[in-house]
Amino acid sequence: MTSQPPPPPQPGAQAVPTCYRHPERETYVRCQRCARPICPDCMREAAVGHQCPECVQEGNREVRQARTTFGGAVVAAPRVTWALLALNVLAYAAEVVNQDEVLQRFAMYSLGVYRGDWWRLITGAFLHSPPPSFWHILFNMWALYVIGPELERRLGSARFAALYLLSALGGSVAIYLFGTVAVGASGAIYGLFAALFVVSRKLGYDARGVLWLIGINVVLTFVVPGISWQGHLGGLVIGALVAAGFVYAPRGNRVLVQVGVAAVVLVALVLLVTTLPPYGFPPVGIRT
Repeated sequence: MTSQPPPPPQPGAQAVPTCYRHPERETYVRCQRCARPICPDCMREAAVGHQCPECVQEGNREVRQARTTFGGAVVAAPRVTWALLALNVLAYAAEVVNQDEVLQRFAMYSLGVYRGDWWRLITGAFLHSPPPSFWHILFNMWALYVIGPELERRLGSARFAALYLLSALGGSVAIYLFGTVAVGASGAIYGLFAALFVVSRKLGYDARGVLWLIGINVVLTFVVPGISWQGHLGGLVIGALVAAGFVYAPRGNRVLVQVGVAAVVLVALVLLVTTLPPYGFPPVGIRT
């Protein structure tokens, strides 16, 4: 018994193309990048025609994300600056509601830190001279409002937050070592002053105005009574160190150097507090 071979295909006949992700769907549209057939559910708008989801993802990986001058993510809105402003204002509102309780528990108090109230190193930097005094918080928040957005856009939000908090901590550690009691964001603000000077010099701007600003405020620190010179100078020094590490980090391994600088400064400040007593008080003996 013999069988006839199947008839040859008719001229011009060919298989109907189907979507590579949905084989049951016929389509005559192809990805502009890889030429695979794609159905309407798989089409992604491209500069020319459509692309498949995989080619879109691959293209996104190949596109370099925009970065700031010093390696941070581009800042559309200075959200860290606004958040810090809000935290300071909320802390001041808490002082208005219950001044004695807030200051006794959260003000920067050297002997309290020595005895284990470590949170005072940070919380004290978000408190200010209580009512009826308003100039303290008004000046600091005005400075943060003026300087913060520019620095945050130059450095990126994460680096700016690290700069602010490390400067605040630097001011508190100086108060711990050489002072007694203080409140205020001035250590962080002076750190921002120093950072603005470092950034201006790095970018080739005329930094004399910033230098005058720092000089005038340092003079006021020692002329006006009741100001903690320890907190101001501590924040100024730490802000300068951190900013220099951020803006002068070599491009090749910038992120590693920047993280390393922030980590070294943090560890150094922690070691100062954990290994040294508060010299602003009479000898306090062995830590228990």
